Amino acid sequence: MGSKGQFRYHWQSHNVKQSGVDDMVLLTKINEDAIVENLKKRYMDDYIFTYIGPVLISVNPFKQMPYFGDKEVELYQGAAQYENPPHIYALADNMYRNMMIDRENQCVIISGESGAGKTVAAKYIMSYISRVSGGGPRVQHVKDIILQSNPLLEAFGNAKTVRNNNSSRFGKYFEIQFSSGGEPDGGKISNFLLEKSRVVMRNPGERSFHIFYQLIEGASEEQKSSLGITSLDYYSYLNQSGSYKVDDINDRSDFHETIHAMNVIGISPEERTLVLQIVAGVLHMGNIQFKEAGNYAAVENEEFLAFPSFLLGIDQTGLKEKLTSRKMDSKWGGKSESIDVTLNVEQACYTRDALSKALHARVFDFLVESINKAMVKDHQELNIGVLDIYGFEIFQKNGFEQFCINFVNEKLQQIFIELTLKAEQEEYVQEGIRWTPIDYFNNKIVCDLIESKVGSVTSYTSASVGPPALVVLSLSVSQSLDSDLFSSWGQHHETGPQVSYDADGFCERNRDVLFTDLIELMQSSDIAFIRALFPENLNQEKKGRPTTAGSKIKKQANDLVSTLMKCTPHYIRCIKPNETKRPKDWEESRVKHQVEYLGLKENIRVRRAGYAYRRVFRKFLNR
Repeated sequence: MGSKGQFRYHWQSHNVKQSGVDDMVLLTKINEDAIVENLKKRYMDDYIFTYIGPVLISVNPFKQMPYFGDKEVELYQGAAQYENPPHIYALADNMYRNMMIDRENQCVIISGESGAGKTVAAKYIMSYISRVSGGGPRVQHVKDIILQSNPLLEAFGNAKTVRNNNSSRFGKYFEIQFSSGGEPDGGKISNFLLEKSRVVMRNPGERSFHIFYQLIEGASEEQKSSLGITSLDYYSYLNQSGSYKVDDINDRSDFHETIHAMNVIGISPEERTLVLQIVAGVLHMGNIQFKEAGNYAAVENEEFLAFPSFLLGIDQTGLKEKLTSRKMDSKWGGKSESIDVTLNVEQACYTRDALSKALHARVFDFLVESINKAMVKDHQELNIGVLDIYGFEIFQKNGFEQFCINFVNEKLQQIFIELTLKAEQEEYVQEGIRWTPIDYFNNKIVCDLIESKVGSVTSYTSASVGPPALVVLSLSVSQSLDSDLFSSWGQHHETGPQVSYDADGFCERNRDVLFTDLIELMQSSDIAFIRALFPENLNQEKKGRPTTAGSKIKKQANDLVSTLMKCTPHYIRCIKPNETKRPKDWEESRVKHQVEYLGLKENIRVRRAGYAYRRVFRKFLNR
């Protein structure tokens, strides 16, 4: 005990001496400046964690911190929150113990903007839980899969963006399932809205998904010759944004880690080979260019058809035909017949890109499914869910994906507001305690507007009929809508400066339909694995309108909210201290801005005015 006690005492006394307050409920003044000042003081002294009661604030240090070792795991295990300095391990331990004592499912909602450190926080929670929960070989196997799923999904779903070198371009909700004795013996991942447009286009200075660069840098000579891998700048899908290398990423060693992860998860060597074959096939597909030939598109250089056809196991002439023409059903004089329509260059490019995006997205789904198969458990006992969702974003040009991402973030902010600011205040009023209401901006109106008939996600759903619904979407907002509402979305909220969305291309992205011709083409592949990625039954698919991306994301967001509402929630609010991605660099106005839109001041005020410790009578009795 000696050394542990000393360490605890030393860390605490050091803390008292200089680094602000551990729990901001104890601040002497409560205003945005005091909160920012406290976070800064702690950050400069290498304390990245601070509490507001049970809520954990985490500031991205942009460097490896020393306090995530075995010593800390031991320190936080079973300790009360106030015994030790704030730490993500304390929150993780609290979740785990609450689950065991109350026999209730728990979840943690990790929020913050792009590059604030959400994905890293999610990894620390998973690794802590894996270290403190016991278990035999089966449990060890599940733990390995939980930890290995990260590098695998990051390779196919993360990318360098302007704001973040390892940005998650998809959202995931990871449930770790436990036996009644508290051993992790199963798990399940749900993934949301992979930003597949990144495969074919992106902002200058950004990269496509890591896996493309990993393959080119890490493949063996033998793999390179069988997959036709050359240099990075040879592929037009990669060379359009002029960014190949990332400072703190080693694509070559990451490639080996990705392969290792596939191995642990139980993806067979044959399947591994085929996954990489598709990755290479997508790169080669992007090099097929088109030229105008009498108003129609023709393939500019037919040699470029050879590699993608070979890698995907399809007929070269078939590929050429499907990229430059499309079957349409025409009803004329009462008979229905199928005619071939020739495409122009723009349509041909769109078709090529649609196929590339579909291939990547379906491989991603295959990987998620493989992870789930490896951890599947037939009956539910207890679980802890970790939500790591893409951060709120503003780019130079914000398209449909940004709109969807930001919408999901609004829904999550809504849960936080409902539970920490609204429900808590209502509880005091119900209990007959004298209470002065504390004001806060409730973004429910924003979510409702977007989901309602005026709002875009729904009118968008019917936007496949034609563009009138899109008037709504030039979100600089026409006067017909309550423009105050959208500007309040802009200012009070996750965005700060106003986000304007470029409605150009919204319909296509939302419609997100893969033409039957392309599905037929992939179903004709002589590789069974590729045929299995396109399981559509085309005879039945003809009826009914296809679902749109907008309606899908709306459904996913609402399902997610109802899942989260069934758990006891915990919160980590991540803060990005600068745009330089450098340690100890503090941009005051950026932090202040995040403190405002995360509602930290209101959060502190509700906490301070209320009771530090509240427990439902039944639970109190059980304890």
